[in-house]
Amino acid sequence: MTTRIILTITSFIIALVTNAQKLDNSLLWKISGNGLEKPSYLYGTMHAVCETNIDEDVMKAFEETDQLYLELDMDDPNLQASMMNGLMMKDGITITSLISEDDAKLLDAFLIKNVGYSLSLINTFKPFMVSTMYLPKLLDCPMKAVDLELMKISKEQNEETFGLETVEDQLAVFDRIPYKVQIEELMKVAKNGLVNDKKEIQKMLTVYKSENIEEMLKLTKDSDNKITSKFSEELLIKRNKNWIPIIEKVVKEKPTFIGVGAGHLAGNNGVIKLLQKQGYNVEPIK
Repeated sequence: MTTRIILTITSFIIALVTNAQKLDNSLLWKISGNGLEKPSYLYGTMHAVCETNIDEDVMKAFEETDQLYLELDMDDPNLQASMMNGLMMKDGITITSLISEDDAKLLDAFLIKNVGYSLSLINTFKPFMVSTMYLPKLLDCPMKAVDLELMKISKEQNEETFGLETVEDQLAVFDRIPYKVQIEELMKVAKNGLVNDKKEIQKMLTVYKSENIEEMLKLTKDSDNKITSKFSEELLIKRNKNWIPIIEKVVKEKPTFIGVGAGHLAGNNGVIKLLQKQGYNVEPIK
């Protein structure tokens, strides 16, 4: 009985220490152990950057793996059609039904200037999805996407690309975040003319370049945008937990390169620690 109590306490202390440990600054992590014959790799991406962080270590990891998994299967021929269906708000709700006439005029002028579409053309879109349309305007450079760069490498190596979730799964998240909150954030941006968002993305780019994944997660929690700061359960945690069984399955089948948003890596409910809790060695490649 005494031995069992000691073992329980020891396990509890180890769990606490593991959860408290700060993760190293690295976007690339090696997944091994737990019966795996060959290692797989986990990599933190960013959807809008000036320069990708892809280096020799990333290329070496690609050479050691046989397939690519991203958040979405970007090669899916039905992706565009599925995305169009998921862009719309449910129950006939429109953006103009959520705001005043004066705000609608202001938002229309903002969208024409920064997106190239009038509000009338995208009135049924989920407000958060409208926000993604002006992403290129936040950068002082031609926009690149790390995910697309990974896909390019995968194609050059004649490897297939798969997704950890469907586009329907991903877009459904924004039905669970109140449309009212989404439109409030969109109107904030329209009224301040992208100023705050430009500052925020510049901070994010600097931290991403430094590969500080702990700070990446902190930036999302401290964001002035309520969608990212108040709804991490929907945006990050639930999705991380849903991905773990899929990741476990595919890494057992063959060595896999896995690319997910860098904000998903860190934290007690981040992909790294969730995999470690399942018994895998997940180590930084510096």
